[in-house]
Formats: sequence, C-alpha cells, structure tokens
Amino acid sequence: MTATIDHDPGPGPDPDLRRAAPGVRSRHGVRELLVRLHFYAGVFVAPFLVVAALTGLVYALTPQLDQLVYGDRLGVERTGGPTVPLSGQIAAARAAYPEGVLASVATPAEPDGTTRVVLDVPGLGERQRTVFVDPYTAEVRGALATRSGATPLTAWLGDLHRDLRLGETGRLYSEAAASWLWVLVAGGLVLWLGRARGRRAASVRGVLLPERTARGVRRTRGLHAATGVWLALGLLFLSATGLTWSQYSGERFGRLVDAVQGNAPKLDTRLPGAAPASGAEGGEHAGHGGDGATADAAEPGPAAFDTALATARRAGLDGPVVLTPPADASAAWVVAQKDDVWPVRYDRVAVHPVTGEVTARTRWADHPPLAKLSKLGVQGHMGVLFGVANQVVLVVVALGLVLVVLWGYRMWWQRRPTRGDRASRLGRAPARGAWRRVPLPVLVAGVPAVAALGWALPVLGCTLLLFLVVDAAAGLVAGRAR
Repeated sequence: MTATIDHDPGPGPDPDLRRAAPGVRSRHGVRELLVRLHFYAGVFVAPFLVVAALTGLVYALTPQLDQLVYGDRLGVERTGGPTVPLSGQIAAARAAYPEGVLASVATPAEPDGTTRVVLDVPGLGERQRTVFVDPYTAEVRGALATRSGATPLTAWLGDLHRDLRLGETGRLYSEAAASWLWVLVAGGLVLWLGRARGRRAASVRGVLLPERTARGVRRTRGLHAATGVWLALGLLFLSATGLTWSQYSGERFGRLVDAVQGNAPKLDTRLPGAAPASGAEGGEHAGHGGDGATADAAEPGPAAFDTALATARRAGLDGPVVLTPPADASAAWVVAQKDDVWPVRYDRVAVHPVTGEVTARTRWADHPPLAKLSKLGVQGHMGVLFGVANQVVLVVVALGLVLVVLWGYRMWWQRRPTRGDRASRLGRAPARGAWRRVPLPVLVAGVPAVAALGWALPVLGCTLLLFLVVDAAAGLVAGRAR
C-alpha cells in the first residue's frame, strides 16, 4: 500500500479536496461541505451499511434456505393429477393437530408446494402453528411455528436484518443506515460527476469505469466511485423502501399516505344488515391484527372452506389464495389472492357464510398508485417480486455495497497525512467549518431544506444537525486558534 502511494503520478492537489480561500464564500465551499459530510458520514455510518448489506444478502436467499432446511414440509415429491378437496386436507391436518383454532388456509403457490393450514394455538404468542399438507394425497408433512406466514428461519433472519434482534433499540441501526444511505449515494454522485466534468478527458466511460492508468489512492477512488455509480439506483431503491418500514420515518410515511388518501382500499366484511363488529375488515392473514378467527368464534367445518374457495374461483380469483374464516357471526369469509411474483395478483372478496355469495370485493387494479408502489417496493426489497432475478440483483447490490465501503476505508487509509509533502499533495480533508464558506443564497435555501428533511427522516435529521453543530463549533475554535 505504501509503495503505491509513493508512486502515484497524479498531478497537483486532489480536486475533490481543493480548498476555498479562508473566509471567502464560493462554490468551492459547497463542495468542501459535501466532501466533509460524505467523508465523515461514510466513516461512521459505513459499519451499519455493511451489517445491513450482509444480513439483507442472507435474507434475500431465504427461499432457498427454507427449502434446504424445511424442504420435507414445504414441498411434495409427486405433482400433477387431481388434488384432494380442501376439506379433506383440512380434516387431515386437524386430525394430526387438534389443538387450537383454525385461523386460515393457504393454497400452494407452486404445483410442488404444500397446502398450509394455520392454527391459533395458546402459548405461541405472536406465532401460529402452520400444518403442511400434501394437496395430492392429504398426507400431513409436518408443522412449524410460523409468524405472519414466515418459517422460523425466515422470521429469525428478518429480525436480524431489521433490528439485529435487539428490539426497538436495534431498529435505530437499520433506520440510520437506510436514512444515510441515500445521502451518501447522492453526495457521492454529485462529487464524482462534478470531478468528471472538470477533467478534460471527461466522458461516459470516465464516469462509469475507473481510470486504467490510475495508481494508489486515485485507483481506489475510481473503483469506489464507479462501482457506486453502477449501484446507485439499486441503493436508492433499497433506502426508500426500507424507510417505509422504519420506526420514525415509517410513521411519517404513513402520515403522508393518509394525507393523500393513498392507502389500499379496505374490504368490507360486514354481512348485509349486520351491526358493525370489532375487527370487521378482513385481511390476508388470520389470527393476528384482527383479521382472522378468534378463540371465541366457532370454528367452521372443513366443507365451508370448499364453498368459500369455489365462490372465489367463480369470482375470478385464480392462483394461490388465503382463506380466512369469519371473525364472528356478523362477518363474511375473506378470500385473498397471494401471488407476490410479477405480475402480482392481490384481488380479495368477502363471501357470505350462509348463501356463499360475494358481498364485497377489492381489486388490485383499483389500488391508488402510491399503495401499488409501496406494495411492489416492499416485495422487490424482499427479493420476491421477480423471483430468482430479483434475488440475484439484491445479492449483487449487497456485495457491491460491501466493496464500495471497503474501498472507501482503504482510500481513507491511503490518504492519511503521514508522508510529509507527498501526503499534502494527495490532499487532506476540508477544514472544519466548511459551512462558513458556502454562498449565502445556498445557505439560506438549505435551512428549510434541512428542516423538512429532519421532519421526514428524524434519525437523519438529528444526526445531521449534530454533525453541523459540531462542525461549526470546531470551525470557530480553529478560526480563533489561527
């Protein structure tokens, strides 16, 4: 590493670290502030990004991991031919696992998949017991304690990615990573594109690929920046979609959706003439969130599932569906399409438990654009929207992000000022108090922008404000010392 720095032939000071004259406000002050913000954010946030990337990479592979660990329950050996009626499959599951209340039933998404009979069982807390049944033979393949349909392994890895299994405290880590990711990406793009525009040899190739003749820190910077350009769109997508789940920014996003009436339409499960009941609006999952059967509701017979399924099929709900029994005597059945792979299918119908008629319906085509974007973004973030292709993209982006971070740290190490005049020529980080050299119009416009950013992304806003305060104070101290 030392040798490569000594032989770096780059001419003159590093343009990324060119200093504005002390006390003079100019566009170079804006660049100094961006460089300083990008540098220090990268140093302190990068470890969070590496953790998020690695845990997200593993989570993207959960379909294959589930098959590896639970393949005997998730899949069947023989496919094709007639299937056993849903009532027969449910009867087999209840004979093997009589404890608990029948909450929902999910038909297989693939021909070699098993039917999932979900039971609310006392003592499992937020989890449910899912019984896996061969749809061709009604053989019970086994059971797992699932959470919102996720296997124990998927749920564990999901928690690891979301909060490092540290609860509410851990969620701050993921929100900080997601909040700062787009700032680092956007800032890095501005710096790299501005530097490329200032070079006589600027070209598309110069932006998308590192310089072949560069050595030392310039070669590392080229790899860091060019790879970041290739990954930018994917990283911004992951940041935006991840923030919709976060603790504080997610709550702000929810307010925005409510304000513009962008929520998905709710399915009215009240029977005609029935009084409103608690939890009357059905959902895709049962047992939790007021969507499905409760311990006080009488469990319907297996044959009722056949009736509800037949009604939904006649109403046009093809593909995999989730059937949820009525929550009480005033509610209807809910049958919801559950096809997360593009083109998605998310229509839902409410079915009268006595007449077998459709009493209400919501169509995916009728969802507001914001609701569609939010739903599709979540599926893409989880790696299921486009199947294996979606997983491959997420793995590439995650590995690329880790490399960008490592190259960033290497660049930091190569730039360390330990080599006298040579180190000075390679450049140092901009002086503290860079905001004092930012043009006043930019500074004035930036105040409301930062305030709005702080409201939308509270974790980012708090840490950004802290950085600016510390940087300003350090700049004042340094100015007085001079």
